[in-house]
Amino acid sequence: MFSYRHAFHAGNHADVLKHTVLIATLQYLTEKDAALTVLDTHAGAGLYRLDGDYASTSAEASDGILRLVAPEVPPLTPALAAYVDMVRAFNQGSKTRVYPGSPFISQRLLRGHDKLKLFELHPTDMRALAGNVAQLEAGRQVAVLHEDGFEGIKKFLPPPARRALVLCDPSYEIKSDYGKVLDMVTDSLKRFATGTYAVWYPIIPRPEAHDLPRRLKTLATKAGKSWLHATLTVKSSKVTENAAGETKRPGLPASGMFLINPPFTLKPALKEALPQMVELLAQDKHATYTLESGS
Repeated sequence: MFSYRHAFHAGNHADVLKHTVLIATLQYLTEKDAALTVLDTHAGAGLYRLDGDYASTSAEASDGILRLVAPEVPPLTPALAAYVDMVRAFNQGSKTRVYPGSPFISQRLLRGHDKLKLFELHPTDMRALAGNVAQLEAGRQVAVLHEDGFEGIKKFLPPPARRALVLCDPSYEIKSDYGKVLDMVTDSLKRFATGTYAVWYPIIPRPEAHDLPRRLKTLATKAGKSWLHATLTVKSSKVTENAAGETKRPGLPASGMFLINPPFTLKPALKEALPQMVELLAQDKHATYTLESGS
C-alpha cells in the first residue's frame, strides 16, 4: 500500500514543490489588507525533526530540502529562495534539523488578523500538532481540530472576510481519498466560489492518481474558474529488480499541485522555479516538470 504519513517524508521533493507553491500563494494573498482564512485539511504534526525516527527512517529530505541548502547550490530563483529562507528560519546555525510543515509555514506568513484552521484525524499526529501549536502562543489565531478535514472545512466556508485558501494534501493511502478530494472541491466551490483551492497529489501508477488532475481541470472549467497545474518528476516510476532478483520499488517518483483560482503571479514564479527544481532534485535522467494553466 502507498503510505504517505507526513512525518516519514518531511522535506522530500514533494514537499519542495508543495511548500514552494504554498509560500508563493500566501505571499500574494496577504498583500491585501482584508483578513484571510487558511484551511489545512490534513495538517500532520506541523513540525518535524529531520534527525528523528520517522524522517531518518526514509531519509527523503536528503534528496529534497537538504540538496537546496547545500553550500555549493547556485543562486536560487525567487520562489525557491523564499522556500529555503522559510525552512532556515526554523533552524539555527548551518544545520537543517527541523522541517516546518504547512501549518507552521502558513502561520509564519499570516498577519495578526488572519485565521488558520488545522484539521488532523490521525491521533498521533494530532497530539504532536496540538503540542507544537501550543508553543506558538498564537492565541485564537490558530485552531487545531481533531476531525476529518474533508467534512470539517464546510462550517468555515464562506469565511467572514470572504477570503480563503484551502490546502488539501491527504495521504491517499485509501483509494477513496481521490474521490473525497473531488467531492470536497466541488462542494467548496458551491459554498465559496472565489476561494483559492490548492490540492497536492502523488503521481503514482494508479488510475485514480492520473484521473484526479483531469477531473479537477474539468470541474474548474465548468465552474468558469481559472486553474494552474504543476508537476515535478525526479525519477522513473518503473519497478526494477536487483542482481539477487529482489524487486525494488522506486518510492514516490513525482507529485503535482493543482490550484483553482490561483494568484496570477504564481505561474511566472513557477516557470522560473520548476526547471531549477528539476536541475537540483533530479535522481535520474527521467526528471522533468510540467506547468499548464487555463481559465
